[in-house]
Amino acid sequence: MTTVLVTGSAGFIGGYVVKELLDRGHSVVGIDNYSKYGPIKRSYDSHPDYRFIEGDARDVDLMTRELMECDHFIAGAALIGGISYFHTYAYDLLAQNERITASSCDAAIKAHADGKLQKVTYLSSSMVFESADNWPSFEGQQYQIPPPISSYGFQKLAVEYFARAAYDQYGLPYTIIRPFNCVGTGERRALGDVEILSGNVSLAMSHVVPDLVQKVFKGQDPLHILGDGSQIRHYTYGGDLAEGIVTAMEHPDAFNDDFNLSTAQSTTVLELAKIIWTQIKGFDAPFNYVSDPPFEHDVKRRVPSVDKAKQILGFEATTDLEKILQEVVPWIENAIAEGNI
Repeated sequence: MTTVLVTGSAGFIGGYVVKELLDRGHSVVGIDNYSKYGPIKRSYDSHPDYRFIEGDARDVDLMTRELMECDHFIAGAALIGGISYFHTYAYDLLAQNERITASSCDAAIKAHADGKLQKVTYLSSSMVFESADNWPSFEGQQYQIPPPISSYGFQKLAVEYFARAAYDQYGLPYTIIRPFNCVGTGERRALGDVEILSGNVSLAMSHVVPDLVQKVFKGQDPLHILGDGSQIRHYTYGGDLAEGIVTAMEHPDAFNDDFNLSTAQSTTVLELAKIIWTQIKGFDAPFNYVSDPPFEHDVKRRVPSVDKAKQILGFEATTDLEKILQEVVPWIENAIAEGNI
């Protein structure tokens, strides 16, 4: 049985990844310091092939010791949040995430040389394409455009440099994954979130889907959206992303390569708002909205090329937005009632 270590295992995407790994028959070691949400329970906590360690990915000794007995490492630990998070924690996102990345690589280099570790699968971000001026963004475009302006995007680009440098100098194999706009259940307000009003409702993590859903449930009318609503995103189901991440981890042709993982479906923020409004309030409720000033790093267009993942990995994100929302909207309604959003 293959053993996989996942850092950030208690996080939003991490939760989907651990479940996918267990469903495929892998043994999983999860490491998380609970810094984002605090202690949370997962459906697989008692799974016989899952072992959780409350620890910090910056602890090189811990990471090295655990990686020695692992075949694969999915490096997912990072400070991450919505658009307001980029501003509130601009320095911490850069400094802490660099420390996490460096410590992870230090441990992985040692475990690959002296232990069982075969490869590191790094989670980067679509924000490496923050400065793109033509679309779709393809693998390699990040070297042809100006570097990201936000400290978060810049650090995620640095993750990719760490991956390639660790291979160039130490022969540590890698796969780089860029998820696009993950949507799903399990996300909640982070412990370090600051309150930012959007109309009469506080933003929910500044992620557009939970923000819009909770505003509609709380009766906001007209609905406040950030910017004019023309921003284009590709809202990708967390379960699909986990399938792509684990497929890339396993696939022999993914060694020392990078992949965008995303739905092929483009949706504007305004289109998203209308879909959510209608799903909650029905077709007869008039849709009204107003535009709030956008944040500085609210990228106008984030459109990926998904061809490479399809051709090499055989991966496609097939869950459409309407189906995603049928699962996510009731979950957010319950999270609102429990005070988690």
